[in-house]
Amino acid sequence: MADNNDMDDTVTDDLPRGSRRANPMDVHVGTRVRLRRMLLGMSQEKLGEHLGLTFQQVQKYEKGVNRIGASRLFDLAKVLGVPVQFFYDEAPAGTYSAAEPIAGFAEQPGESYVVEFLGSRDGLELNKAFARIKDPKVRRSIVDLARSLAGEEESQS
Repeated sequence: MADNNDMDDTVTDDLPRGSRRANPMDVHVGTRVRLRRMLLGMSQEKLGEHLGLTFQQVQKYEKGVNRIGASRLFDLAKVLGVPVQFFYDEAPAGTYSAAEPIAGFAEQPGESYVVEFLGSRDGLELNKAFARIKDPKVRRSIVDLARSLAGEEESQS
């Protein structure tokens, strides 16, 4: 039997044959694509039209199921109006499995929850509405209310 050392690193021995676990970097890049697309108010279908893809292909890229090649990433950056580096900002360090925390860092939450929240419909709508509030006192009151509801003390301002 031939040695398959050149197999994609997303295939693991503990999964059934043919199953894949998304690579953490592919998931991160896909999440950043989704975040930027949603911030622009663009549908998966519209993004796909700009790239010559179906919306299903865009979905797979956004979930990290399909790896995005260099030329496709370049095209995505152009269509979404960001530099290629945008997709790697706040990327996970190393190539560890997302299910296995790095020793010494298991208790400290990463900042990926912010990107995940802003990538959600609620997060995006909340962010857009908050940004439209002109009065700084009203904005501060909303931040204090959110902290209070979350069980945190009000900020000193």
